[in-house]
Amino acid sequence: MMNHVHSGYGPHLSPLLLLALAVLVIWTIAWKGFALWYAARNNQKIWFFFLLIVNLFGILEIIYLAFFRKNKNVMAVGSSSLAQASKPE
Repeated sequence: MMNHVHSGYGPHLSPLLLLALAVLVIWTIAWKGFALWYAARNNQKIWFFFLLIVNLFGILEIIYLAFFRKNKNVMAVGSSSLAQASKPE
């Protein structure tokens, strides 16, 4: 019979599980931030509220960004998108 003894408080989590959890948290925060930024920028208050309250590991955020945001032409804020915006037509 094996005796499971560990020091400290709470259950022992494997390093692989902790890594998976960290990746999931980073994934969720990135998508949530991106979607909230677009919803606020486009004055979509209902979407902003639901994106802020509901946490589905990025699924709702991806659906919003893919199908419901108003300005789909601008994907990233960077030098290439700024250069395109400053070009005379």
